[in-house]
Amino acid sequence: MPLTFRFQEIPSHSFGRIYRPVAVVEFEHKTDAFWLPIRMIVDTGADFSILPRSFALPLGVDLADCELQQTQGIGGNANLFLYRGQMARMGKYTRKIPIGFLDQEAGPALLGRHEFFETFRVIFAERQVKFIHPRQRKHDAL
Repeated sequence: MPLTFRFQEIPSHSFGRIYRPVAVVEFEHKTDAFWLPIRMIVDTGADFSILPRSFALPLGVDLADCELQQTQGIGGNANLFLYRGQMARMGKYTRKIPIGFLDQEAGPALLGRHEFFETFRVIFAERQVKFIHPRQRKHDAL
């Protein structure tokens, strides 16, 4: 059965309103036994998933344990802290993915392709995003 999320309607100065593909992804706290749900824009242009810096502490991630890297996008260049061991799940599917924490609070949470939504057949249609028939991976059984 596909995991389906409705697009989120947001106001736009240029277009009146637009619709963004948004999915809820849960991230496991690094040391405590709980999962934090985060609404993320499903971004086919994002190589990997990115969160604002303020999510690191609630997930138990110490930025000193991350690799400092630079990323570039439509907003220009930004520093980010790359953490390679983040457990993420959507529905019953769990993945270990890299996650970048921006060195700023600007910008939305982005669900990127690498190690996560590239492992699904993803369909954008009728103001919905559907994740279908994931390729079998060892993390699915977790």
